[in-house]
Amino acid sequence: MVRFIIRRLVSLVVVLFSLSVLVFVLQRVGNADPVRAYLGPNASQAAIAATRIKFGLDKPLIVQYFDYLGGLFHGDLGMSYSTRRPVAVELADKVPATLELAAWVLFFAIILAVILAGIYTLKGPVSGVIRFVFFSFASAPSFLLATLMLLLFFKQLHWFPAVGRITDTSGGGPTGFYVLDGLLTGNLAYSLDAIQHLVLPALAASLGIGVALARVLADGLSSGMASNYARTARSLAETERSILFRHSLRNASSPALSMLGVLSGAMLSSLVVVEQIFSWNGLGQYLSTAIASADFPAVAGVSLVLGAVYVILTAIVDVVLALVDPRVKLT
Repeated sequence: MVRFIIRRLVSLVVVLFSLSVLVFVLQRVGNADPVRAYLGPNASQAAIAATRIKFGLDKPLIVQYFDYLGGLFHGDLGMSYSTRRPVAVELADKVPATLELAAWVLFFAIILAVILAGIYTLKGPVSGVIRFVFFSFASAPSFLLATLMLLLFFKQLHWFPAVGRITDTSGGGPTGFYVLDGLLTGNLAYSLDAIQHLVLPALAASLGIGVALARVLADGLSSGMASNYARTARSLAETERSILFRHSLRNASSPALSMLGVLSGAMLSSLVVVEQIFSWNGLGQYLSTAIASADFPAVAGVSLVLGAVYVILTAIVDVVLALVDPRVKLT
């Protein structure tokens, strides 16, 4: 376990370093001028020159990068050009929103995968129709799914709210995770309101992941139920239900969990789009605004946070995989 943690920490450092280099280079080769984004289009040449000196943009590129890298080691992600606030402070407000949504996306994806995997193993026309419907929706891009869900569940059925994280903003808590805050403060109505706002964006981002996991899980279940250990269990008078849950499901979950680690990157990218559609005040919406305003420190900060989240998610998946399958070793 110690070696595994050390390797993951090294991976985290490598990913963050690579991202810092990438976003720095992309910003420098782009046409957008960060100083004009900070001062506005009507700024004087004297103000532009003074601001370049203030931000260190008059220095050689290699010096600018190492200045930026030194700030990262001290938790300084720079000053946002558009809002003129520290990026670290702004991200502290946005990260809980995205992490809460990501947790619900994974929860829905796993539940959906288990349900669909059971349906896939059934025979008959009903299961075939269900597979066709879910495969069709899963092949659609997340922005289209989000739009369709808004039209159906909000506009037509009025089941769920359309935008935002909460209706009543007066009952907040200490963590920034609204469902958890409601539970910690004993305000169940607040938690339920937060869950209602979570359902549509989480479903829109989880459908494709859930269907992909279901296909892998269903293949594993089918192979497991026809395996030698299943036949041995039947000869010992074990029921089909016992064979499914005690043997086949555990063996089939290993490849599904491995795929979940790979799909976590796709989940993070889909959240950027989904947050825009549902006006979810998280990293995705913040990143979109930062790109439109050529706000390099904000773009770099979001990229670094998402890279760190991806590495941490894959590490968690590896740990769960090792717990489920004793054949997997953490090294």
